[in-house]
Amino acid sequence: MNTPARPALTRPVTPPPAEDIRFLNIEEAAALLRVSKLTVYRLVHSGDLAAMRTGRAWYVPRDAALAYLDAPDVARTPDRPAPTGEAPRA
Repeated sequence: MNTPARPALTRPVTPPPAEDIRFLNIEEAAALLRVSKLTVYRLVHSGDLAAMRTGRAWYVPRDAALAYLDAPDVARTPDRPAPTGEAPRA
């Protein structure tokens, strides 16, 4: 009564377009903000960056990360230029 094994159903996995991504994990948020993962955790725990926790994982809304970058109190450095349309700070 050996039944043949079913072939695995495989489909090519393509990531969604960037504009469709709504949440970032901590590592992705750190890359977007150009800071360490520890800094992202500190921003989340201080309330400066919105996030939600699911189980043990934290997720940052992409819009919240982009809003944090656009905030006027975020320091601009040579490796983090001002967003398009905003003059660099002196």
